[in-house]
Amino acid sequence: MTKTLISAAALALSAVVAGTTVQAAPAVKNVVLVHGGFVDGSGWQGVYNQLKTKGYNVTIVQNPTTSLADDVAFTKRAIAQQDGPVVLVGHSYGGVVVSEAGTDEKVKAVVYIAAFAPDQGESVASLIANPPPGASVPPILPPVDGFLALDKAKFAAAFAADVDAKTAAFMADSQVPWAVAALTGAVTNPAWKVKPSFYLVATDDHMIPPPAQRQMAKRAGATVVETKGSHAVYVSKPGVVAEIIEKAANAK
Repeated sequence: MTKTLISAAALALSAVVAGTTVQAAPAVKNVVLVHGGFVDGSGWQGVYNQLKTKGYNVTIVQNPTTSLADDVAFTKRAIAQQDGPVVLVGHSYGGVVVSEAGTDEKVKAVVYIAAFAPDQGESVASLIANPPPGASVPPILPPVDGFLALDKAKFAAAFAADVDAKTAAFMADSQVPWAVAALTGAVTNPAWKVKPSFYLVATDDHMIPPPAQRQMAKRAGATVVETKGSHAVYVSKPGVVAEIIEKAANAK
């Protein structure tokens, strides 16, 4: 017993001398990130870097945003590749995708980042049909060949007002066409009804009105965090986004 105690003390002293801090492993180590409409997975880089430094395995889904069925299939493929439980995270339209894909048995929690959190039978199209009075109107251009885009000149103000100008301009010029078929895809069995959910409200969002975010989060029974940020809060405040994902990973 004495030798055991001495050994433990020696290990603890060595850690202090080396200037290291031993952190407990997260309850769930696998994180799958799902982007929304008009953008691709590269916007998650800051969140990815934050989580990787904490020891998480992070996978970013490059869903094509061609239809809800296609995007769910891409996401489920990423979930299947994980070696254990998963925290599934969606931004914007990605919230619809994770609501549908999140019932997978590997998913232990679902996180919504300024995202749509639809109920059964709801889609982005139905959720935006009746915006709150005075809400900002996203600068969505008329569809071309069944795909949508945002007005590049208005992209920064609407989507990424707190992102540096060069990055916001790049996001506008590198838009991914968002299919109307994805916009109208309806959820069948929302994950938030059967899995713990977490929601980050971006209080300066001009794409999804903050009151609508709060209403969806409340309906989902989500653990809610609010932060001052644009719709691109996952780009502008990766630390805040990583923090709520960690909260979900360590929830009991």
